Amino acid sequence: MREYFDILSACPLFQGIDRQKLGTALDCLRARVFSLTRGEAVLSEGDPANFVGIVLTGRLQILRTDFFGNRSILAHLVPGELFGESFACAGVKEAPVTVAAAEAARVMLIDCQQITEPSGSQCQFHQQMIWNLLRIVAAKNLVFHQKIEVTSKRTTREKLMTYLMLQAKRQGSLEFEIPYDRQELADYLEVDRSGLSVEIGKLRRQGVIEANRSRFRLCKPIEI
Repeated sequence: MREYFDILSACPLFQGIDRQKLGTALDCLRARVFSLTRGEAVLSEGDPANFVGIVLTGRLQILRTDFFGNRSILAHLVPGELFGESFACAGVKEAPVTVAAAEAARVMLIDCQQITEPSGSQCQFHQQMIWNLLRIVAAKNLVFHQKIEVTSKRTTREKLMTYLMLQAKRQGSLEFEIPYDRQELADYLEVDRSGLSVEIGKLRRQGVIEANRSRFRLCKPIEI
């Protein structure tokens, strides 16, 4: 697993843990690595929610599907980011979401009990990892609050502009790239794709934004 040490060293779960001790830590945690093809789920709705996952390569998405089959993207994951930790720490028996690969990817899975229930006094890193988990869960709550801030808007235009302004603020630039194509952006905003395309076209003609595939630029302020 040494090929992933650069990713793991930057992962918030291993913050404060010496890189030289990563191998020992991973052995103690009984970490496993899996390969995924595009569209393949590493966690499906209804599966036991007992592990913490780390993206090693590729991109993953956290998805929710309603009773009628409508898909919503809750979050986008890149190498070094975690998934499943909130459900595992909360003791949720069945996952309420699906986590699937947006492209070919590799992930590491760790049984949450291996983190929260130390196997012995020789595993000094457990306390640090438990603290790290607490911080990660708290940070994820802030991310999902932002998602609610976006999707709670009434119109497609309001949802889109709220999302774009949050991205601009997050990336510190009026010009930025988002991690979604048009269909994925529509799924994230929980709107119809055709309606989204219409609004993007209107905003471009009004000189509010510039848009080229996944790259956007905010040109002038707008009230929403």
